[in-house]
Amino acid sequence: MKLYSYLVKEIMEKYNTKVDEYIEKSPDFAKPILNYLRETIHEVCPEAAEAIKWKFPTFMYKGKILCSITSFKQYCSLGFWLHGEMKTITELETNAEKSSMFSLGKITKMEDLPSKPQLKKAILEAMELTDMGVTMKKAPPTKTETEIPNYFKEALQENKKALAIFESKSPSFRKEYIMWITEAKTEATRNKRMEQSLEWIAEGKGRNWKYEKK
Repeated sequence: MKLYSYLVKEIMEKYNTKVDEYIEKSPDFAKPILNYLRETIHEVCPEAAEAIKWKFPTFMYKGKILCSITSFKQYCSLGFWLHGEMKTITELETNAEKSSMFSLGKITKMEDLPSKPQLKKAILEAMELTDMGVTMKKAPPTKTETEIPNYFKEALQENKKALAIFESKSPSFRKEYIMWITEAKTEATRNKRMEQSLEWIAEGKGRNWKYEKK
């Protein structure tokens, strides 16, 4: 009886019902992807325990964040907490830009996922880095102002509310938007990012407001 109680407790800690609910509420295309990622993580890391952090299903390993799975209207992904320290990230075959929130890129179908051996290798590396006590490196505070490109200045001038808020915010707030816009690879992407930036800035939102802890 004690062994049964222990196993039930272990399973309850390993699989969180809130994660079940999150996946169930996700778009249909994302459900099989999220379930696949979830099971692969548990397969490679049997010690992983589930939790909800920053509104996303998160996998804890030895009390530390290992990774999270995310779902939005048009794509989903998996993000490793130690993304910036991982060598395997550069080897992952994906069709989209990668970040600590989207280490696999933006996934829209099962075929977008890297191979299972690649995925397992990345999870194992994240575990090894956690075992070594590696922590996420924080960027030093920005002391110098990032130059605003002329095309973004002109766009801001046409939106007085966004301009006023943009100028009132910190250098790091401005830099995040400027870097996002200037890193666009095409003019169409750049214009789309500027339009989105103006909307968010006018609402007082930071570039990564979706992922900020409430």
